[in-house]
Amino acid sequence: MRTPLVIGNWKLNGNKHTVITFINRLCNKLISVIGCDVAIAPPIIYLYIAKHNMTTNSNIMLCAQNVDTNIYGAFTGEISAKMLKDIGVKYIIIGHYERRYYHKESNEDIAKKFALIKNEGLIPVLCIGESQTDKNASKTEAVCATQLDAILNSIGAKAFENSVIAYEPIWAISTGESANPLYVQKIHNFIRNYISVHDESVAKQVIIQYGGSVNANNAAELFNQPDIDGALVGGASLNAEIFYQIIHTAACVRNKKK
Repeated sequence: MRTPLVIGNWKLNGNKHTVITFINRLCNKLISVIGCDVAIAPPIIYLYIAKHNMTTNSNIMLCAQNVDTNIYGAFTGEISAKMLKDIGVKYIIIGHYERRYYHKESNEDIAKKFALIKNEGLIPVLCIGESQTDKNASKTEAVCATQLDAILNSIGAKAFENSVIAYEPIWAISTGESANPLYVQKIHNFIRNYISVHDESVAKQVIIQYGGSVNANNAAELFNQPDIDGALVGGASLNAEIFYQIIHTAACVRNKKK
């Protein structure tokens, strides 16, 4: 049985004080939670502070919001996968709509990042998803397939072993409008089946998260779907109590399924 993964993507939010306070509160709450993997993705500048303030028995993992397409060299302002690994990062988010849109990252750029992350022994969190226009034109599956093909055609289906896919419909990101759980399940099932055509065993174990206005109120209905393996949480992850409720819900649903 797949273990759900809940990642808190803080985006461009937080400061030293909020990171330390958040970590202390969450570590205390997670002591008794079993059945859900947890990671937080504060801005890169605060990753080391987060790591330093975790308790020795903390099961919170570090996640980076981005990575460069190079390992080293004359690339001012960039951060490599090797550097992130050096400070204890385990997951790296790539392909998020905000990176695709604001920074013009292509599927080819994202595939290159995916390969670099895997080469360093880290876990990529590949974000895919459609716009409202795509959804209205019934192109959701085609868009997701194209974004998956960038990986499948360049490095193969085995690359999705010990990797994460985050289905994030663009129209639900930071809007407060979460997708209907049955709709999300349908797309997650499509994603799993699409990978299964290339490698059935990899498809069965790959973690497929949902992202898009996930909160404590809609978490249970989402996590009860058979192909939704946790969430990539945005705004709700800035509040330790709400984030904990989402994690606790994921763990409870998983443990009931055992």
